[in-house]
Amino acid sequence: MNAAHLEEPTTLVGALARNAAAYPSRIGFRERDYGIWQEYTWPQVRDRVLALAAGFEQLGVEPGHAVIVVGDNRANLYFSMLAANVLRAFPSPIYPDVPVDELDTFTRFGNPKLAVAEDQEQVDKLVGLRERVGRPQVILYDDPRGLGHDRPEGVFALDEVAERGRARLAADAGLAENLLGRAQPDDITVLLYSSGTTGLPKGIPLRHRNVVGGVENARQGGYFRLHEELFAYLPTAWVGDFVFTLGAGLLLTATINIPERQETVLADIRAVAPTFYLAAPRAWDNMLTRVQVGMADSTPLKRRLFDYFMPHAVEVERNRLGGREPGLWDRCKLAVGEICVYGPIKDYLGLSRAERAFTGGEAMGEDTFLFFRALGIKLKQFYGQTETAALSAAQVEGSVKLQTVGRPMPGVDIRIDESGEILIRSASVIDGYVDDPEASAKALQDGWLRTGDAGYLDEDGQLAVLGRVSEVVRTASGERYIPNYIENRLKFSQYVRNVAVLGAGKPHLTAILCIDLEAVGHWAEKRAITYTSYAELSQRAEVLGLIETVVAHVNTLQPAGLRIKRFVNLHKDFDADDGEITRTRKLRRNVIEERYGKLIDALYSDARDVTFEAEIAYEDGSKGKLSRALAIREVPA
Repeated sequence: MNAAHLEEPTTLVGALARNAAAYPSRIGFRERDYGIWQEYTWPQVRDRVLALAAGFEQLGVEPGHAVIVVGDNRANLYFSMLAANVLRAFPSPIYPDVPVDELDTFTRFGNPKLAVAEDQEQVDKLVGLRERVGRPQVILYDDPRGLGHDRPEGVFALDEVAERGRARLAADAGLAENLLGRAQPDDITVLLYSSGTTGLPKGIPLRHRNVVGGVENARQGGYFRLHEELFAYLPTAWVGDFVFTLGAGLLLTATINIPERQETVLADIRAVAPTFYLAAPRAWDNMLTRVQVGMADSTPLKRRLFDYFMPHAVEVERNRLGGREPGLWDRCKLAVGEICVYGPIKDYLGLSRAERAFTGGEAMGEDTFLFFRALGIKLKQFYGQTETAALSAAQVEGSVKLQTVGRPMPGVDIRIDESGEILIRSASVIDGYVDDPEASAKALQDGWLRTGDAGYLDEDGQLAVLGRVSEVVRTASGERYIPNYIENRLKFSQYVRNVAVLGAGKPHLTAILCIDLEAVGHWAEKRAITYTSYAELSQRAEVLGLIETVVAHVNTLQPAGLRIKRFVNLHKDFDADDGEITRTRKLRRNVIEERYGKLIDALYSDARDVTFEAEIAYEDGSKGKLSRALAIREVPA
């Protein structure tokens, strides 16, 4: 191995080479298959990646090309991403639930001639894309089930391509070294896409130096450490997975653990017990709901122990965040609680070793945040965007505040302009969007990224994020507010999954809410409230009363002119497949306002209910209409 590969890496490929040479016995990837954990040492990972790269090159992958990657977390998909980087090309991962008629939106950059798919379902979608737009010409698959001898033209097994690559490497003694030395810091390492909440998603190219710089900033701040145990379950098309899992895993020589399927994540994470864990606020909310539901169904003794020790731990943590450390009696009680309650719950969740746990992407509810910190999981919030490799600011132990996302990381400059917008300068910030000079010039000015988020720096230099600058609107009386800020407060409740707050140019605020089926369903079950569907449950008088208490509570935190006066429980959840939210669960406000126009009109009338007609599509392609009577509730002043 060339000595240069042992230096501090400047690319992900360099990190792979360094790991294989410096840590030959360490496990780089571990993947569960049929219940058995398959392990790959770093030299084995390097050899597999090089074999794929040699095979990809034979199939026409060239520098600057995109390689489509679509599927859930699989070791071979990660190896394929790195193989593209070896050739100075770049992966362009796509969310696996993107329907075939939307795929062309996410494959329009980088001349993608080759695609890597997890299984038959994704192959079929890519074949449909190819029939429609002519790309990708070659489709490779990891899982062979359902893909026998009658494969479409240009569809091959990933293993076949790797075997051809190994033959090339065996025939050319210098090829492996040549491949490892090609990647450059300025090369694009991954092409991701913006959420597309207001239009066509933009192509966001992260370069090796962006990811390396961002991870190094996080390491210097103590957010990452060497040799972490990571759990690779996040969507591969999300920046959080690429940077926090693959990027940090390579650069800091971690072990990347991959669950067998998304359906086995809850069981597999217990077997892994990661030391570093990242999840969106909604995932933490779901974990809290699981614990609450589980405790409600447990034995009377366990319920009594939980009800005795958990409120105490939450109160101690609330005091600690307020600067008051626990006394001797509190510490003794916490020690007993760790044995009886906190430890078993952490083990149940698979987080018994999670020394570093983070959440980001949107605001987190105070109850959820305090609960997990009370368990002894030092949960913290971070702030970042795809354009900054997701690494800009984060909380540090000893100065955690509920209302902020922490201080800028080392190497990151943050300032607030005169309009209240957050501006960021860092090595992790992109150079511009793909083939979009207008958007690039608007977002990047004088070395600063205009994030589009509104916020402020408090007296301790900690950043508070309020919402999107573009979403600042006014009511008819001139009251200024950010809908997303109020929506997040409503979603702090376990009973609310999604919500759209309305009121721009209107006399007051109203809301369309989507209940959380699991949490509300369990609440209804405990009260012997019967229902047969989401739609029926959402309209039960008792459930309307429950959601009314949630809205009324949030109203107490709002100025008088920004309280929600009326609301409606929708008969369904907002759905990405219906275009109402993005794949990262961000609200497409313009779609909501257009689709539910009649409902919104009713909210601003004296009507007590409204009949809403929804268009539905059947499996045979035909369409029909479904009518639902939705109750409108007035929130007491």
